[in-house]
Amino acid sequence: MKKVRFIKSLVSICVVLLLACGIFAQEKTLSQMKSQEVSESDGLPVLLKHLPDWENVRNRAAYAHNVNDLRQALGERPVFDLIDFAAGTEAVTAPYSQGKLLIVEFTTPQGSVETDNKVNQRLAELGQNPPIFYRRIGNYNAFVFDASDEASANVLLDQVKYEKTIQWLGVNPFLLINAERAFIRDTSDLFVSTLLIILSGIGLAILMGLAVGLIFFYLREQKRSTMAAFSDAGGMIRLNLDDLTSPISSDRLLK
Repeated sequence: MKKVRFIKSLVSICVVLLLACGIFAQEKTLSQMKSQEVSESDGLPVLLKHLPDWENVRNRAAYAHNVNDLRQALGERPVFDLIDFAAGTEAVTAPYSQGKLLIVEFTTPQGSVETDNKVNQRLAELGQNPPIFYRRIGNYNAFVFDASDEASANVLLDQVKYEKTIQWLGVNPFLLINAERAFIRDTSDLFVSTLLIILSGIGLAILMGLAVGLIFFYLREQKRSTMAAFSDAGGMIRLNLDDLTSPISSDRLLK
């Protein structure tokens, strides 16, 4: 009986330890994923999916949370000391035929802008030795190392898309400001469209009036050219006291 109790107690302890290990492992995994945006469908970092042709290069890609990870993946580069990972900055790199691409994502636009200014200043000092091609895309600061030329690097950089959207959990604090801007924009567009329609109508009316006037004038000129003498009677019946009216053909008179 004591042996059975001992076995039950041992089994209970093992179950508790397994559950504790599972919870600890889950907490550890969550803590590792806490600093990065993870896709809900497959659990992969979203930044990884923003690599060009990421499905084919995912096995060769490297994810970085600090400068040492970058140095381990890409070696020593003269711009790594400008990247600050303290505020949750993340990076991903992968090799391509055009060169080695590095995408650094900052958590705020301010961090990306500050790094962009520093990188541009450093690259202006270094020139193209070694060649480093760089571009800021949204909150991404993208680098291409070991590229053969600028055209190849631009082909690779053009494929990097910043596709982040902001969703407010509560009431959007900028809702009224955006609504006011939208009202002003829509009102101005309506005013401009109405003004253009009115001006187009006036211009069309003037053109049609000129066309009709020219046609009428041309027809009157043709009719006047057939008259023997000019008369201001406008074709009305008048006494021919001044011999200005052309003779009336007798074949049109009633018999």
